[in-house]
Amino acid sequence: MTKNTHDADVAFIKALAELLNENDLTELQVKRDYAEDDSLNVRVSRKPPQQIMGHMPAAQMAAPAPAAAPSAAPAAAAVPATEAAGDDPADHPGAVTSPMVGTVYMQAEPGSPAFISVGAKIAEGDTLLIVEAMKTMNHIPAPRAGTIKRILVGDGDAVEFGAPLVIIE
Repeated sequence: MTKNTHDADVAFIKALAELLNENDLTELQVKRDYAEDDSLNVRVSRKPPQQIMGHMPAAQMAAPAPAAAPSAAPAAAAVPATEAAGDDPADHPGAVTSPMVGTVYMQAEPGSPAFISVGAKIAEGDTLLIVEAMKTMNHIPAPRAGTIKRILVGDGDAVEFGAPLVIIE
């Protein structure tokens, strides 16, 4: 890579960062192909600003697991008003955050039981929920075993990268 190409790439990345801020985006990814074996793949992201409860994310992809609880109660009721006032769920050590921007689904298909409910015991790797991104259903697994203490998103909610989805203790 020549000095001119390097300088142009730095300028390009700075322009992407400005575009990210100007349009209030949380993540931007671009791939530039220069030649057959020469390309630049850039991902610029920032931590989203404090978000409203109910619009937050999870972990990594995994195979679907059996539903732990047959409850399909709305997730919004899972956050007590006293805790929601000054508590940032993203700072909780048991927070599971979204690995991507997408739409949350609490069950495998409409009408089926929810994957989780508050108070449910889960094992490491159990599916917590699904985040749909670009027509792909991504199962979000539990990073550890524990009990679901809070569900911070609802079925059909849009989530951002890094937003907390669930609290496991």
